[in-house]
Amino acid sequence: MICLIEEACTNGARLFKACGVVGISVRTVQRYRQHGTIKADGRKAAAVGRVPPNRLNKEERGDILEISNKSEYVNLPPSQIVPDLADKGLYVASESSFYRILRDNKLLAHRGKANAPTRKRPEPLEADGPNQLWSWDITYLPSTIKGAFFYLYLFIDLFSRKIVGWEVYEEESAEHAAHIFSRTYIREGIAGNKLLLHSDNGSPMKGATMRATLQNLGVQTSFSRPSVSNDNAFSEAMFRTMKYHPAYPDKPFDTVEEARQWVKQFQHWYNEEHRHSALNFVTPAQRHRGEDQQILRRRSEVYTSAKAKRPERWSGKSRNWERPDGVILNPQKPRKNEEKTGVIAN
Repeated sequence: MICLIEEACTNGARLFKACGVVGISVRTVQRYRQHGTIKADGRKAAAVGRVPPNRLNKEERGDILEISNKSEYVNLPPSQIVPDLADKGLYVASESSFYRILRDNKLLAHRGKANAPTRKRPEPLEADGPNQLWSWDITYLPSTIKGAFFYLYLFIDLFSRKIVGWEVYEEESAEHAAHIFSRTYIREGIAGNKLLLHSDNGSPMKGATMRATLQNLGVQTSFSRPSVSNDNAFSEAMFRTMKYHPAYPDKPFDTVEEARQWVKQFQHWYNEEHRHSALNFVTPAQRHRGEDQQILRRRSEVYTSAKAKRPERWSGKSRNWERPDGVILNPQKPRKNEEKTGVIAN
């Protein structure tokens, strides 16, 4: 390398430019030049093929693997193996050496019989009409007492997004949930029809009273994976809409009755006044009652008539006022080959 730099400089290259090309500094070249001769590289690591004196040989590495895979050690990490060997009067290698050898042989990722818990994604749930698929959850409402909260139990119909049942209590319990659900079930006239109820894994959702009530009414259940809020996305979105509503109180609620009164007002606004974007801007109550079909048809007629009168104002099709299809909770993600081809295998 020094000879090449010397040759480049002889042919007119600048020394720092030539050093930059080969990746060494000018000072390094100057240290190698002594009295017109090239000094040998004196770095300890420069010797070709030099092996560190403390490096484990092949036999020693094999001993570490053999010991680590013995029946008495196969489930233990090196931090447990090395002290046990010391108690038996044996020294094979340090803990760091055990870790390094096991890592190099891909034996460190998981040592033991138990596998990491895997929880299957919930099966997709679909509804093409009201009162087929409900979702529910509980959220906190702040109170003026520090550390205390009120609890809002909220049931929604996923097809229409309508709030079908709710109540506010001072505590969480499966008994409260069962009472609200039974009352909502009767009011909506579900008896004799198939209903599926989705929720997360909280204790009120899986409590004995709630389970017994659902079983007696013939209601099927579905649950989210633990700590996966996306599995109950509709309820989570509902709570976000509620707490970001302009009328949501800036101050905590003084009493549970005050909280109930506010939720009652919100329920009326959401069901009867709020035009939901996912429903093509009809209210949840209109979709729940089936009125949305006529409303959307009239809107389409208005736009068709307007386009016929002034066609120059439209460069393409008029706004789509078609009724949205059914809803799917937790749709399965397409596999990679399906994403590329756009075809889903049967």
